[in-house]
Amino acid sequence: MDQPTEASIQAVAALDEPTRRRLYDHVVAEPAPVSREEAAAALGIPRTTTAFHLDKLAGEGLLTVVFERRTGRSGPGAGRPAKLYRRSDREIGVSIPERQYDVAGHLLAAAVEDAEASGCSPRSALERRAREYGESAARAHPGTPLAEVLQAHGFEPRRTGSVVELANCPFKALARNHPELVCNMTLHLLGGLLDGLGDTEFQAMLEPRPGHCCVRLTPLPTS
Repeated sequence: MDQPTEASIQAVAALDEPTRRRLYDHVVAEPAPVSREEAAAALGIPRTTTAFHLDKLAGEGLLTVVFERRTGRSGPGAGRPAKLYRRSDREIGVSIPERQYDVAGHLLAAAVEDAEASGCSPRSALERRAREYGESAARAHPGTPLAEVLQAHGFEPRRTGSVVELANCPFKALARNHPELVCNMTLHLLGGLLDGLGDTEFQAMLEPRPGHCCVRLTPLPTS
């Protein structure tokens, strides 16, 4: 959930240009950072073209720029540091519809560690972790309407009368194979999200239906 889908798609699309893809593959295959001159010579591409594409890849977060003195010397007379490129530590993934399996993996791993450390059940640890994650996600969007927050996290909200339907499940494959565990995790995550936003209009309810997330947001009962 940390990386917007639009930015991810744009980064991946940058590799569609053949010369740019060749340069990216070359830099990734090298054990040390690569200079413009080295890349141009290795692939037989003009230096200006190489520089343009390498900087484009760096701008999209696919490569990282570092500066090093290749002479091994420092101080006066050592020359200017060379501009070098290496693979970025940033992870980029695109899925349509959006999936958030990294979030599920993080929550499940943390829950197992909590259960081993405290002796509580893994399920209760997962519920607590999911609720905390939802609250944290809400704090990252202060003042943002609920629908926008849900959309940002891949749930594709649809207002149907007084109910908010969630047209997409970010954990769909996991929920298909482990419905009780994963749907309960989603329920607590969305409950935490509502609590964190301070939204008193809705409550998260577990109501599995084909083609939708297992959770719906229904109006809170009036007293």
